[in-house]
Amino acid sequence: MPPILAVQHLTKTYTSGDRALTVLSDINFELSPGDAAAIVGPSGSGKTTLLGLCAGLDRATSGTVRLQGIDLGPLDEDARAAVRNQHVGFIFQNFQLLPTLTALENVMVPLELRGEKQVRGRAEELLDRVGLSGRHHHYPTQLSGGEQQRVSLARAFANRPAILFADEPTGNLDEETGATVEELLFELNREAGTTLVLVTHDLELAAKTQRVIRLKGGHVFSDSESVER
Repeated sequence: MPPILAVQHLTKTYTSGDRALTVLSDINFELSPGDAAAIVGPSGSGKTTLLGLCAGLDRATSGTVRLQGIDLGPLDEDARAAVRNQHVGFIFQNFQLLPTLTALENVMVPLELRGEKQVRGRAEELLDRVGLSGRHHHYPTQLSGGEQQRVSLARAFANRPAILFADEPTGNLDEETGATVEELLFELNREAGTTLVLVTHDLELAAKTQRVIRLKGGHVFSDSESVER
């Protein structure tokens, strides 16, 4: 089975004036469909940059990222956005819900962007699945942080993504709320058979995945099966 995500010799350098800062250097790894992997490392090690490159949110300086067999490098922003909408789900630390839309409308957005019809039922079903059956018509400001992240979980799975990128999904939550979101994330992921790429500084959370990729100074420091598995 071909990899769902293949990263080869990936390098990202930012230039400021006459100075160049290499954030990632010669990164290589592959993930198969259904894998769950965590990317860990200290602040500034390039975790979020790597996630953005893998998801086609940014372009590499050199090297290649293939997502579902599609080389993201030659694509313009519109084409990369189309790939994301077709294959990718996102969960962010700061939720990134649209403030003028209700919880239900936020979950419907990715489905509507794909031109799907009759999307309300799926959105309602997902919100119920994450325990928000009574909050469909609340706006983000009317929801707690944990509830907002559960809306973003429902939204991430709405378009049945092949791969889900989660950037510090519990970073803004207290321990108890974070544990609830973690449990839901892994449950939904297993049920959907989605590939999961999780960026986290939480080593306990990372250990719940099958594989841990450690970054240090922009390089892969280690790449191993999780000890808990």
